[in-house]
Amino acid sequence: MGVEVVLVSCWSAKGGVGTTVVAAALALVSARSAPGGALLVDLAGDLPAVLGLADPPPPGLTDWFAAGPDVPVDALARLEVPAGPGLHLLPRGAGEFGPFDRAGAMAGLLGTDGRMVVVDCGAGPVGPGLVLAAEATHSLLVTRPCFLALRRALAAPLRASGVVLVTEPGRALTRVDVEEVLGVPVRAQIPFDKAVARAVDAGLLTGRLPSQLDRPLRAAA
Repeated sequence: MGVEVVLVSCWSAKGGVGTTVVAAALALVSARSAPGGALLVDLAGDLPAVLGLADPPPPGLTDWFAAGPDVPVDALARLEVPAGPGLHLLPRGAGEFGPFDRAGAMAGLLGTDGRMVVVDCGAGPVGPGLVLAAEATHSLLVTRPCFLALRRALAAPLRASGVVLVTEPGRALTRVDVEEVLGVPVRAQIPFDKAVARAVDAGLLTGRLPSQLDRPLRAAA
């Protein structure tokens, strides 16, 4: 994708495929390579845990959405917390999102941020995640080569511009099958590997990104 990328959304058609881990890893790779670092936006709520961080105290994005027009759009930047070398995190916050009328303003602000911005839009996606996934410079569907996952992706309310494919041994579907079904290219292939799960469980993703994530995602950063 190169340095022209400004806003990248990561989303999945069904939960449990590794979207949050992919978003975190992509942001970490980008923070190393992008001159201004990277910003990671958490709409799903699990990024602090994946990065080995304590849950940031409020306020978060849910509070910003709930505040309405009395809180200016540029107050979004005040919510950022450090998340690693060259990386900042916009935490989700507590509670549910709503109303969604500020989602467009948020997309516009992130799209002109100047840093590489990676958004974890979660499964579905729904609410503000749907808006940001639709407005992103690059919309990345994270999926496994699974018939049910591809079926849901085709029925999703938006189309991806690329796929991050989490490969699994024993699956009948291949990269070519995924590209033919979805009609978009696979940007990166990540093997389903226990080393990645161990790194996440131990909170080591920020300090020592596994090569199984690092190498494939460099091309997508």
